[in-house]
Amino acid sequence: MFGSNPIAGLFGKSPFKPTQKHMEVVAECAAECVPLFEALLAGDSQQAVIHKDRVFKLENRADDIKNQIRSQLPKSLFMPIDRRDLLDLLHAQDSIADTAQDIAGLVTIRNLAIPDFFRDLLPAFVQRNVDAVEQCRKVINLLDELLEMGFRGREADQVEEMVQKLSEIESETDDQGMELSRLLFEHGDEMTPPTFFLWHELFQGLGDLADYAEDVGDRLRLLVAR
Repeated sequence: MFGSNPIAGLFGKSPFKPTQKHMEVVAECAAECVPLFEALLAGDSQQAVIHKDRVFKLENRADDIKNQIRSQLPKSLFMPIDRRDLLDLLHAQDSIADTAQDIAGLVTIRNLAIPDFFRDLLPAFVQRNVDAVEQCRKVINLLDELLEMGFRGREADQVEEMVQKLSEIESETDDQGMELSRLLFEHGDEMTPPTFFLWHELFQGLGDLADYAEDVGDRLRLLVAR
């Protein structure tokens, strides 16, 4: 899938390239949540399973990259970032893919229908959480430029601005999630307990996508501040 030793080749170019590659796959994984819920809205369980399978495949791919990075990351890196910090950043990114996989599994675990009182708000909530992950990907793509500039200068300022934008998106998802949760509890008596619990878990998981994306951004912001 990745060739004989792709991560080692990436390390020869930049210590950040493998982490950026991992984030690209993580973002692809999270992005599948949009068509997944579109299929759910359309009542197309077969299409939902197709997107669930794509999420699982991408999460596995992200795991492969993560494991290769961990096994091949040099013990000593001559750069303005500690090896432990880089691994922590990788772990935070990986949490996004893990969460997307959890969401996909929950969506397809039973024949789940979207109640009418969710239908207007849910698509925007899903999309905005995925927007946060995409913003996170854009921030991570600046790692090379940051390294070249010694984590200073215009690139560092750009990271600060982009992370601030990421925080704003995450705050929007908090508001959306609270409104959906309010509706869930307002109409909870109309659902079976398993269905109520499932929607509660899905809202939590979707919100976690943005939370973990913000965590990645905050970690990078701390690295720049050092």
